[in-house]
Amino acid sequence: MSRTIGIDFGTTNTVVALTDARGQAELVRFAADGAHASTFRSALSFHADPSEHTGRAIEAGPWAIEAYLDEPSETRLIQSFKSYAASPLFTETNIIGRRYRFEDMLSAFLLRVRAHAGGAMDDAPPRVIVGRPVRFAGASPDPALALSRYEIAFRRLGFEEVLYALEPVAAAFFFARRLERDATVLVADFGGGTSDFSIIRFERRQGTLHATPLGQSGVGLAGDAFDYRIIDNLVSPALGKGTSYRDYGNILPVPLRYFSTFARWDQLALMRGSKDMRDIKGLVRRCLEPEKLERLVALLEGNHGYRMYQSVSRLKEALSAQEHARFELHAGDIAIERAVERGEFESWIARELEAIETAVDDGLAEAGLTPDGIDHVFLTGGSSFVPAVRRLFETRFGPERIDSGAELESIAAGLALIGTEADLGPWVQRAG
Repeated sequence: MSRTIGIDFGTTNTVVALTDARGQAELVRFAADGAHASTFRSALSFHADPSEHTGRAIEAGPWAIEAYLDEPSETRLIQSFKSYAASPLFTETNIIGRRYRFEDMLSAFLLRVRAHAGGAMDDAPPRVIVGRPVRFAGASPDPALALSRYEIAFRRLGFEEVLYALEPVAAAFFFARRLERDATVLVADFGGGTSDFSIIRFERRQGTLHATPLGQSGVGLAGDAFDYRIIDNLVSPALGKGTSYRDYGNILPVPLRYFSTFARWDQLALMRGSKDMRDIKGLVRRCLEPEKLERLVALLEGNHGYRMYQSVSRLKEALSAQEHARFELHAGDIAIERAVERGEFESWIARELEAIETAVDDGLAEAGLTPDGIDHVFLTGGSSFVPAVRRLFETRFGPERIDSGAELESIAAGLALIGTEADLGPWVQRAG
């Protein structure tokens, strides 16, 4: 049996899987900080370096974040760039004197993924199965544009044939190996930027697994949106959101735009030399609660955005395991601590949970099914650990029908396993 490779290029993390001679999927592991991990952070950094023939040093994954944290003012960090894949509005960006299109960034990223794979991807097979979401992120996304950009980037890596499979379908294929009888399966895949749902009928005929897609839906929000809600409700008020300042005898609210940037921690560093930063410093003297804006200035000047997001991630993880947890952010002179109940967090993400529930309903409607028509629900992706997300599906379908496991790895493994199929037609698509 020939080897196959599956690549799950995600908004937050990227995972790569290869099949062996026995047809078993093995995850590629990356060594960083003395440990090995199967997830590779979907981030890129560019740093001016005269010793490089291009004049810039390029890194990816945890090494990109490390480079950015070492020299934030000299390093351009780009994360979650998958969000731009399907955007006709995004054509290119200038990075240290060179214009980069999306496909340029993706190919640069993939080259660094391969470089950090410890030789596992050096002799990759000529065909690659790449995951794609049901709904790409962004306003009015163009999926054909996204796949054409993917095509260019993956071919630059040396792949001769690039095929695409829906991410929840790949997860379903991974899950379907456990099925002991024919079943209709709903797969819910929660990424960093999108939540995707596929309903598939699996049947075995003469020992061969057959699948019939019945319905698909998706929504352009997931784990990143949950993080932002924590920041917006817990951190931003301690940094001046909701406060007021004096302006020639008038009392005016501190502009909310200062806090909208918190949706992306890497963008916070860009505020340090901006007009907004100068305005914030000017408001400190006139603010009714100056100590809060002083914290905001300290956070921006000290480049503590990444540390803030680490604190947010720890809180979200803790609340997935227990009913209450303590948020702690200590960065320089900044100290923000508060106890948080799980129910409070769930109230913050209520709007996102409602959107997810609506998307599930859309998938059922397209399939012409009610919840009773679903035999199994397979949850995958990081946000599937959030109890409110799991409860949404348990309430709708019953806890006995909920399955999970290998939440961060099932898509890549499923993509590689799809590549071993004699008939790829039911599973994959091509660009264009």
